[in-house]
Amino acid sequence: MKELDITQDQVAEQMGVSQGAVAHWLGGRREPSLERIGALLEYLGLSSIFRENGAGPPERRPVEANAEYLGDMAVWSDGDPLQDDECAVPYYAEVEFAGGDGMTVVMEVADRTLRFSNATLRAAGVECENAAVARIRGTSMEKLILDGAAIGFDRADISVIDGEIYAFNHEGMLRVKYLYRLPGGAIRIRSENAEEFPDEIMSAEQYRHEVKMLGRVFWWSTVRRSPKKK
Repeated sequence: MKELDITQDQVAEQMGVSQGAVAHWLGGRREPSLERIGALLEYLGLSSIFRENGAGPPERRPVEANAEYLGDMAVWSDGDPLQDDECAVPYYAEVEFAGGDGMTVVMEVADRTLRFSNATLRAAGVECENAAVARIRGTSMEKLILDGAAIGFDRADISVIDGEIYAFNHEGMLRVKYLYRLPGGAIRIRSENAEEFPDEIMSAEQYRHEVKMLGRVFWWSTVRRSPKKK
C-alpha cells in the first residue's frame, strides 16, 4: 500500500467496509473473508504474482460449530422460590457515603441477589456459600469484559495466581483486574485495555493496607441491548 501510495480510506471504499475494519486487518486483530482477500489482491495488483508463485488466498477451512445449545433460559422474578438446583448469590456494589464527599465503600447490597444453578458453580469449582456477584463499570477490562457486565467471584479464592482476574476493594473502590505477583510481595495490576489503562505497581505495604481481596472472578455476563431500542 505504501509503495502504491494507497491509503486505508481508499482500500475501505474499494472493499465496501469502514476504515476501522481495514485498520483491524492490518493490525492482525481481525481476518478478512477469503472473498475480500481475493478482491484486495486484485485491487493491489498482486493476484497474478501469487498465482505465478503457486500461492494465493489460503484454502477454505472446514466450517465448525462454535456453540452448544444448552436449553431454554429460565426466567424468574424477585420473590420466586429457589428451585432444587439453584443458589441465590449476594450482590456487591460500590456505595457512596452520605454527605456527598465522594467517599465510597464496597458492601453487600441487602435483598439483592443473582441466581446460579449449583451445576454451574460446581463446574467452576465454587461453593454456593462462597459465590458473590458485582457489576463492572468502565472500559478498563474491555474487550474481554464489557462495561456494565455482571461478574461472579469466589470469596474463598483470594490467593493471587499470576494472570487470573480478581475483584478487590481498593480503599472503597470496587476494582476488577488481572493481578501478578512481583518480588518482595509487590503486585502488578493489569487491565485488559492496557493501551488506555497502563499497568500499576503496588508495593507489598500498599497491598496489605489498601486492598481487601474479594475473590477470583470465575464468570461474567453482559446483556447486549437491541439496536432497535437505543
